[in-house]
Amino acid sequence: MYNIGICDDGKGICASLEEMVQQYAKEKKISVETMVWYTAEKLCSYLAEHNDLDILFLDIALFEMTGIQAGDFIRNRLENWAMQIVYISAKPSYAMQLFKTQPLDFLVKPILQTQIDETLGRAIKVLERGAGKFEFQAGKDLYAIPFRDILCFVSERRKIKVVAAQGQWEFYGRMKDILPRLPGSFLLIHQSYVVNKEHVYRYTYDTVELRNGMVLSISKANRKRVREDVFANH
Repeated sequence: MYNIGICDDGKGICASLEEMVQQYAKEKKISVETMVWYTAEKLCSYLAEHNDLDILFLDIALFEMTGIQAGDFIRNRLENWAMQIVYISAKPSYAMQLFKTQPLDFLVKPILQTQIDETLGRAIKVLERGAGKFEFQAGKDLYAIPFRDILCFVSERRKIKVVAAQGQWEFYGRMKDILPRLPGSFLLIHQSYVVNKEHVYRYTYDTVELRNGMVLSISKANRKRVREDVFANH
């Protein structure tokens, strides 16, 4: 079951989006539950208590509190980076303002069923990838860390450091051996660094900044590929 939220101050838009989401679920034979809000304030109040949406269609031009502010609340106040946010707007000029909240997509009204189908398909693939775990042994202990919680992997001599929201661990291993075990949300930026793109706060020409403040170098050999990956997804 996927919990899908819709937040737009237009009741007609919300009803239309809800109908298209249900149509997608019917065709794909998946279970969804939809919830609707007409203000960002009510959405954020709900999320502060429950914080359980998988996918959110969020209008940008909401009255008083904007969709961009709501996205910032979700990412930085609630520290929820797993929720797939899809911004919607009547104007196509907001795209660059949305980068820091790492949305899955940006849809311009009027929105068609084909757009909803494509976006939901990608969102569910991302959620399924994040549902897995990275398993490793450190000393005598066995660990299974959800992929969505891992910020990066750092190779130091013969050890791999796993940096996650819950802490850091080290185990003996090589980067080339763990790469095939990682989902597509992870990106090799250096022979010693693999980052989770969902936790990247900022890209520069030669560095990546993670949302915990870590700054990692992008090797010269990987800069072109990293830039291509970034631009392909934004």
